[in-house]
Amino acid sequence: MKTVVITGATSGIGFAVCHELAASNYSIVGVGRSDENCKKALELLKKEYPDVPIVFFSGDLSRQIEVLRVSNEIRAYIEAKCNGQLYGLINNAGCVRSYYMTTEDGYEYQFAVNHLASFLLTYYLMECLIKSKGRIIMTSSGSHKRMKMHWNDIMFKHGYNPLLVYKQSKLANLLFAYGLNDRFANHGISAYGIEPGLVKTDIGFKNTGGLVKTVWKFRKREGVSADIPAKIYSFLLNQAEAPKGLYYDKSGEAEYSRQVNKENADRLWALSEQLCGVRWG
Repeated sequence: MKTVVITGATSGIGFAVCHELAASNYSIVGVGRSDENCKKALELLKKEYPDVPIVFFSGDLSRQIEVLRVSNEIRAYIEAKCNGQLYGLINNAGCVRSYYMTTEDGYEYQFAVNHLASFLLTYYLMECLIKSKGRIIMTSSGSHKRMKMHWNDIMFKHGYNPLLVYKQSKLANLLFAYGLNDRFANHGISAYGIEPGLVKTDIGFKNTGGLVKTVWKFRKREGVSADIPAKIYSFLLNQAEAPKGLYYDKSGEAEYSRQVNKENADRLWALSEQLCGVRWG
């Protein structure tokens, strides 16, 4: 049985992906922000899929020390229960913030959660992924196409705009996937970004206010159920041969921004290593 780790797994797209993959008999390792939410998600999934191995770990992925702790717990579980092999890592956890906020580590909140947490979690789990020639999936967005990396002020300390910061984080997701393929394809690793489309989730309501909350209230009405984009994730995992594209939506392989290139991917990789205090092999 193949094991998949899913972050942001207690609600929205992440929870729908857990359902989709459990139905396909994957072993599920979910990550959520709180013990309470993890417990509720686990109970709901086990009620429907009693024979599928499902476990949840809780942690605040905005804090790098928490990413390390959760990663250690997941690795210990994979070593004990899954022969040290991780087939899939779905970096789905994300957030929106209405105003400039920093994490405990001093980084802008959206950039830290939407990108740096994925970068660091993948780093810690890469050995398990290589053993399984695994697939790594980032929840990106079509909004990345209308954005460039804000290299001179990556944290948007000056002139903070929540929409631009979110778009940059989604561009970063694709640049990270590009960088992973560039560095680890020879180890059998395949990385992807997904455009889930407009989905009826509560991301725009969590720790937000003002314009962001108002806009999301109306935008959400036009969204689709989370179980629709969940099928994109299962498609990428279910193919016997890893799909060759980088970016996928509900129709299949999709076009992505010209900003997703080696120069930008390498620059973001080096910056992310610096901000996370790690060096990849």
